[in-house]
Amino acid sequence: MKTRRLTSALVASVSALALVGGLSACGESASEKAAKEVGSRNGDGSMTLFAPQDRGAPVELAGETIDGKTRDSADERGRVVVVNLWASWCGPCAKEAPHLVEAYEKTKGDDVEFVGINYRESSKATGPAQGKEWGFTRPSVYDKSGRTAIAMQGKMTTQPSTAVLDREGRIAAVVPGPVTTSTLVGAVEDTLAEAG
Repeated sequence: MKTRRLTSALVASVSALALVGGLSACGESASEKAAKEVGSRNGDGSMTLFAPQDRGAPVELAGETIDGKTRDSADERGRVVVVNLWASWCGPCAKEAPHLVEAYEKTKGDDVEFVGINYRESSKATGPAQGKEWGFTRPSVYDKSGRTAIAMQGKMTTQPSTAVLDREGRIAAVVPGPVTTSTLVGAVEDTLAEAG
């Protein structure tokens, strides 16, 4: 009799756990589902700096933007360029967005350019709507296939990721994961201060 009660209690507990597990799976947000489908990876937000002598070749990032124009990184030589990889389905990207907007406001000018990479969206229409909501005014290259990891020399493999390019178009700093305003402003100012 005691064994039967224990067995019944055990079955009830397992059933309750299965129900909770099923409910949490059903309650998964659209962004969490999308992130799983495209293989989202998150970085820890720590910055890696590259001394001028240790930087690779200039980045070759070109393509159609989410607003239907074209963009080529070669056209930005002579300026410090901030490249940010983002996606509407990326939770850490949403948390990072105010920092990017603030960093842009603090550093914008003739010598600094901000460019986005809209990464693996379900459609080209999704990015502009989310970018507008987050306050992005910068252009963003549309990257449905995920080819930017190659274009950015394998240094931007998480969502989000941010790189600062020097005046020659080489990666001077990279942050895999969400970046803060102070970290990004500091990296831009340091790169601007380098001898031409």
